[in-house]
Amino acid sequence: MTVTARYADPEATLGVANEVIALQLAHRSVRSFTPRPVTEDELAALVAAAQSASTSSNLQAWSVVAVRDPQRRARLAALARNQRFINEAPLFLVWIVDLSRARRLADRAGTTLDATDYLESTIVGFVDVAFAAQNAVVAAESLGLGTVFVGAIRNHPEDVAAELGLPPHAVAAFGLAVGTPDPAEHAGIKPRLPRAAVLHHERYDAAASDLHIPVYDRRLGEYNARYGLPGAWSDRVLERLAGPRSLSGRDRLRAALERLGLPSR
Repeated sequence: MTVTARYADPEATLGVANEVIALQLAHRSVRSFTPRPVTEDELAALVAAAQSASTSSNLQAWSVVAVRDPQRRARLAALARNQRFINEAPLFLVWIVDLSRARRLADRAGTTLDATDYLESTIVGFVDVAFAAQNAVVAAESLGLGTVFVGAIRNHPEDVAAELGLPPHAVAAFGLAVGTPDPAEHAGIKPRLPRAAVLHHERYDAAASDLHIPVYDRRLGEYNARYGLPGAWSDRVLERLAGPRSLSGRDRLRAALERLGLPSR
């Protein structure tokens, strides 16, 4: 059962389950794809699913750019740490925090829109686009497609904006490679923290939560070893968040956002 794989715990169970939950539990990142194109009908279905996600005040403060052109994908890959699967995936979706649509609406109405300059509006855009993209991922997997998110698209946000022709007040939040999974790819369902490490009742209990980290480090370490990957979860967290240099240029994101028209005051 996929819940046992999700927690790397043979005793893990769920009291309720259905096809949707089973699909979600089986999620994995796919980094190797067959050459089969993603059809226009499939893309339309992913976008319809994305647009069915919740959105704050129905602002719908996001857009998505579908990139199929191999040369453009190669340029985007170069801006995102040269991750080869961006070149290999037949479809690369770049998800955009888009406050420009509201700005254009205000321009046509001859009114001001000062609230878009504030951090709350930027957060709304990032939350909205994340909801939308996750809906698209579930839809893709229901169609037999595989995906992997690409946060490194934020390493060079101004260059990405120029490549995609983004208007002011819009920024790429992340990419999503989409395609048919290569059956030869050696990958599995990566274990997550035990449920008790993330689920609190009534009040946050840090001490009780952190008791579960050592067992998770062991489980994820064993999973990583099967795929030739080093380290446990704690090692990865400490390495990834060590300091500005570990952010691969994203330590300068606030300044880039301001230059792109999202000052986030």
